[in-house]
Amino acid sequence: MQAAATTINVRAPAEVRDLIDRAAQAQGKTRTDFMLEASVEAARRVLLDQVFFQADEAQMKAFQAVMEQPVEYNAAVRALLSRRTPWSA
Repeated sequence: MQAAATTINVRAPAEVRDLIDRAAQAQGKTRTDFMLEASVEAARRVLLDQVFFQADEAQMKAFQAVMEQPVEYNAAVRALLSRRTPWSA
C-alpha cells in the first residue's frame, strides 16, 4: 500500500476491536493494515459486482435472446450510450 495520506476514524464496540486485533495478529499484521486490506478487498468486490455478473445456462439463453432484439433508439438509450463507462476512467 502507499504511504498514508489521510485518516479514517472508526468507532466500534470493544468486542469488534478485539476480534479484529486477534485476526490481525493471526496474520502477523497491524490492526490498521488488516482493516485497510479487508476494506479494500470488500470495496473491490462491491464495485466488480456493479460491472460483472454470473448466469446459468438458462439465464444466459434468456439474456442472449433479449440482446438479439433490435434496440429502439429513444432518449433513454441515447443518454445511456453517451455515459462514460466505469472501466474507462
